[in-house]
Amino acid sequence: MSRLKEKYFNNVVREMMEHFHYRNRYEVPRLEKVVINMGIGEGKDNPRLLEAAANDLAQITGQRPVITRAKKSVAGFKVREGNPIGCKLTLRGQKMYDFLDKLFNVALPRVRDFQGISPHSFDGRGNFTLGVKEQLIFPEIEYSQVEKIMGMDITIVTTAETDEEARELLRHLGMPFQAA
Repeated sequence: MSRLKEKYFNNVVREMMEHFHYRNRYEVPRLEKVVINMGIGEGKDNPRLLEAAANDLAQITGQRPVITRAKKSVAGFKVREGNPIGCKLTLRGQKMYDFLDKLFNVALPRVRDFQGISPHSFDGRGNFTLGVKEQLIFPEIEYSQVEKIMGMDITIVTTAETDEEARELLRHLGMPFQAA
């Protein structure tokens, strides 16, 4: 069991029950999944770039991503329907906890001038989205092997009904939010 999952089961449930006055431990919000998406604009022109992004994502998470394709043709972006434009994957269970532990404790502190994560990126339904500007913050990625620096969107999906519950859950799990 990862440290983050162990922490959740040992401390977070008890603290959340006290804070929100839940009557039952099953009312306490849980992490459902983590979705990671890399959009590669030049993927239609350079298939090697798309493959490199997929390999980087697989190294970071330990799971093979799915190639995403354009749903519609957009002349302004020179994209046709069906063109490969990115890759994504969904983490659940133990891999999700391992990834979040690595993100909170290893990767985010490696960001230059890191002041914490903005606590305002919730969607109103208890889900949190974080944009990362470069994949180099993860220790698995070697700078010399990177073809192009690419960013990614990390969405943390919870069972929380409000943003306040989700914010408290993530704070208890160790997400480094900015000081208010």
